[in-house]
Amino acid sequence: MKSTPGTRELLLLLLVLLAVAAGAQTRTAVQDSSLRWREAQPERYVNPSRFPWPQDAKMALSLSFDDGWDSQVDYAVPLLDSFAVKATFYVLPERVAEKVEAWRRALAAGHELGNHTARHPCTGNFAWTRYDGVALEDYDLAGIRREMEEANTQLEQLLGVRPTAFAYPCGETYVGRGAQTSSYVPLVAELFHHGRRWASETANAPYYVDRAQIMAMRMDNEPFTRMEGLIQRTKRNEDWLVLAGHGVGDNPGWGTDLQMLRQLLAYATDPANQIWVAPVGEVAAYIEAHRSQAGAR
Repeated sequence: MKSTPGTRELLLLLLVLLAVAAGAQTRTAVQDSSLRWREAQPERYVNPSRFPWPQDAKMALSLSFDDGWDSQVDYAVPLLDSFAVKATFYVLPERVAEKVEAWRRALAAGHELGNHTARHPCTGNFAWTRYDGVALEDYDLAGIRREMEEANTQLEQLLGVRPTAFAYPCGETYVGRGAQTSSYVPLVAELFHHGRRWASETANAPYYVDRAQIMAMRMDNEPFTRMEGLIQRTKRNEDWLVLAGHGVGDNPGWGTDLQMLRQLLAYATDPANQIWVAPVGEVAAYIEAHRSQAGAR
């Protein structure tokens, strides 16, 4: 029988629909198979550390902020203090110099101050790093050491405190390029008690974490539901979640939402949720002490 144009179009549509249905069934089958595989190997995804967190907690949580934005002392610190929560601030000296007295009050209130280098060098793939002449690909180990030591000296002059905490700008831990690339993690381990990364994909397992490169997950531009999910996942493994942000409540395009932070603090400080909240350095020191007692894995 000779098909008409309408018949051909109908047949083509039928074939497309069959292909879509087959694809959907395949995806469902793959997802179901993946779920069954995960359920058959729960130790790969849920493996409680049994670490002895204080206060009967099931996990630790640290809040941290980078760069030393004015909004951190204007909005974040008062909010944190209202919940009796202390955070870690990794700052640039030039930013601190703009509000020295406010930063001194934050330190007096018990917040932790960290080094974030003098000029914030990051990969030259960012246009601003090339413009400012602070591309990590153009640094060597001596240059990045000077960055960290210069920042510590300036912060000590401004605030009377020499930081023992460090956060890698942009979370990048290298200098140089190609065969001349070098990790500066060993320098951070030499100069500081701990080093914190940025935009990681996991929390920190207390019996495994390297305190020279602590994992940190972003809270900039994230809703509370996302933070709650990260906390629940961390709690299942009894691990340590470090959250990292920048400006607070002053930049809807880049920064931590103030209302989200308020929700997060209320949730984290509710005793029913069994979360120990403390600055990065305090948790790192606690882990070091108790891991050595139990025998690190």
